[in-house]
Amino acid sequence: MAAVYVNNLVINAGSDFTQSFTLEGSETNSVFDLNGYTVESQMRKWYGSSSSTNFTAEIIVPSDGKISISLTSTQTTSLKPGRYVYDVVITDDFGTKNRVIEGMVLVTEGVTR
Repeated sequence: MAAVYVNNLVINAGSDFTQSFTLEGSETNSVFDLNGYTVESQMRKWYGSSSSTNFTAEIIVPSDGKISISLTSTQTTSLKPGRYVYDVVITDDFGTKNRVIEGMVLVTEGVTR
């Protein structure tokens, strides 16, 4: 799995956020079997920032390569509006980590409270 998929996100502050992805193998263009893998994801104001927000990252259907990242409305309320960066990393049984998704996050502030 060499290719990193770029996907930009928009998060509305104060709202629940969920995004699903289906991973494909770069050599086969078929779904990537995630059995035996774990997934994690974070967003930061910039790549070198010491503070981060952890997404709840889950493998939904391992054999279909389906994963999900999410934040609760409480988590998104505490985000300052603006641009962030994020990535999604999978780890196999041997501890090998691969970044599979990355991109920008735009956090927008709502009016209704």
